[in-house]
Amino acid sequence: MTSPALECRRLQKTFGSGRTILAGLDFTLGSGEFIAIMGDSGVGKSTLLNLIAGLDAPDSGEILIDGVPISELGDEAATRIRREKLGFVFQAFHVLPHLTLAQNVAVPLLLNGLPMTRAHGMLAAVELADRQNDLPRELSGGELQRVAIARALVHKPRLVLADEPTGNLDPQTAHEILGLLHAETKATGAAAIMVTHSEAAAAFADRVLILADGTLHEAASLAAFNESRGR
Repeated sequence: MTSPALECRRLQKTFGSGRTILAGLDFTLGSGEFIAIMGDSGVGKSTLLNLIAGLDAPDSGEILIDGVPISELGDEAATRIRREKLGFVFQAFHVLPHLTLAQNVAVPLLLNGLPMTRAHGMLAAVELADRQNDLPRELSGGELQRVAIARALVHKPRLVLADEPTGNLDPQTAHEILGLLHAETKATGAAAIMVTHSEAAAAFADRVLILADGTLHEAASLAAFNESRGR
């Protein structure tokens, strides 16, 4: 039986001020699932992504990636798992300005010892095959986000984390990028978590989860969740 791409068990996180951000959060994400996490500003959406990505550690609880409990691994082994199993799409793109598009996309391949030729195939998948030798300064914001998606998926990760991936894009470009992200994660079989404030963005997800009161609540939309709380 295949393990879920991600399991979060009883995650607890409190900031130094004593404010509880996550209160025993449980969550499972299966292969191929594309979910959106929504909620008010400051409730901990980015904190949850940072914990999953290993950029921060929970006070207690456990995170399993592809069935492997990360907290039980040494630093080197945990880093290797994240490098192999995770892909990232950021709001600010984070492409490397002095590398060509092909070189940017190839970074995860280099880190994982995989064939560099995959970079060209992924650029073709995001409709940038003819731009592989261009530098990032020659691209629009939407094109840069296409590069970021290609880079996140090129090494065929089990899990893709996207933090407000269309926050810097106009509505039409955002719609195109979200359609591409959804289609490409499905094509590669990756599970994906997208943190967003946008209900238009969340509409691309298979499920919408609302982070509130330190845990995740399933809802069709933020509006539906607010209505259930009498807001």
